[in-house]
Amino acid sequence: MQKVLVTRRLFPEVIARLAGNFEVDYHDDDQALTPSELAVRLSDKAGMMLVLTDRLDASVLAAAPALKVAANVAVGYNNIDLAACSAAGVMATNTPGVLNETTADMVWTLMMASARRVVAADKWTRTGGWQSWKFLDPWLGQDVHGATLGIVGMGRIGQAVARRAQGFDMRVIYHNRTPQTETGGATWVEKNTLLAESDFIVLMVPYSTATHHLIGAAELALMKPTAHLVNVARGGVVDDAALIEALKARRIGGAGLDVFEGEPALNPGFFELDNVTLTPHIGSSSRATRMAMATCAADNLIAALTGHTPPNLLNPDAVRQ
Repeated sequence: MQKVLVTRRLFPEVIARLAGNFEVDYHDDDQALTPSELAVRLSDKAGMMLVLTDRLDASVLAAAPALKVAANVAVGYNNIDLAACSAAGVMATNTPGVLNETTADMVWTLMMASARRVVAADKWTRTGGWQSWKFLDPWLGQDVHGATLGIVGMGRIGQAVARRAQGFDMRVIYHNRTPQTETGGATWVEKNTLLAESDFIVLMVPYSTATHHLIGAAELALMKPTAHLVNVARGGVVDDAALIEALKARRIGGAGLDVFEGEPALNPGFFELDNVTLTPHIGSSSRATRMAMATCAADNLIAALTGHTPPNLLNPDAVRQ
């Protein structure tokens, strides 16, 4: 029976399904395996299910001569060196589609929490700050309805975000390298135009060398002083240090962040601010969606190890001789 490694705690139903097909080495823990631990446990494995904090690169692959497939339980795959996988004949897969709507919901959660200062107001209320009612209270926020929403990256999740904006009577603009045909009524604009005109800016681009620090000090300087930035894409797309400085100086209205550079470690400067909402990379974190992601990854793994092409193959050139 072929052996597979599952690198992180997943749903028991998914583990049971895998156990019906393979000999499963299950790391039933929320702590990541170190690179050296990962290499040791992959030494005799034909397949693996990994998550976005597991780095699969050439050094790890060199210790896994029998590996045929790496099934990422995520839609993003910047944790996987695709070129190295292809060179080693390892198929890499992801889980697109199943998390679009849930992640779009999270975008709106962060957008509205940031606009109306929900987290800071909650803390103030819990700690006894509410001693009297004021008409011009310290929690005056920004309206979402009727505002301009700018989406950077009009993929499937960006389109889902745009559809929701229709119910808020928002003007929706977006920027991609090339205009898209499916935009939910959004209008393509240059990036600098989007930055200057948007009341809310949502980042929905994958992380790569091309998108590293896509939003830095220069881009933040173009934003309205009342604008809010929302990032549920990947850490590294935003220069966190530059964002902290902009928030500290009140050069923008606020931010809602689900992803960070170097996560789970965060720049401690965020903790000193009351105009940023922070969540621990939970954009797809509903039970139904996380189950769908794990199931999709299992489908990919099983297909690859039973002689079929995985449904979500990222590197078709990976052919083991």
